[in-house]
Amino acid sequence: MTLTPGLRAHLLIMVEMEDTAKRIGSGDVPVLATPRLLALAEAATVRAVEKHLAPGETSVGTRVELDHLAASPLGAHVQVSVELVEVDGRRLVFAFEAHEQSTVVGKGRIERVVVDRAKFLARATR
Repeated sequence: MTLTPGLRAHLLIMVEMEDTAKRIGSGDVPVLATPRLLALAEAATVRAVEKHLAPGETSVGTRVELDHLAASPLGAHVQVSVELVEVDGRRLVFAFEAHEQSTVVGKGRIERVVVDRAKFLARATR
């Protein structure tokens, strides 16, 4: 495993109906849903480290802090950027921010743990 702080990844989406609180069920308005924002941030953390894990390893989410600061309407372009800020053994801590143009629409921290995929799945499917 060659994980060091500073690894980064970015995702860019245009908010579509399936991304909205109304569609996901986390509200009744057609703006980017908080659960969708979290899913994008988590996907970016996976992207940041996937090429740096040993064969057979993956990472799983264990903790999230999320502030959803502004609404992003249909058609808005939202970029989510993550950075690995701490490595403590198998524990990884990421900081993330989501921007729509110059507005910060969300920010937070995500913790993941590196696990052996096969062993994890064996425990999870008991």
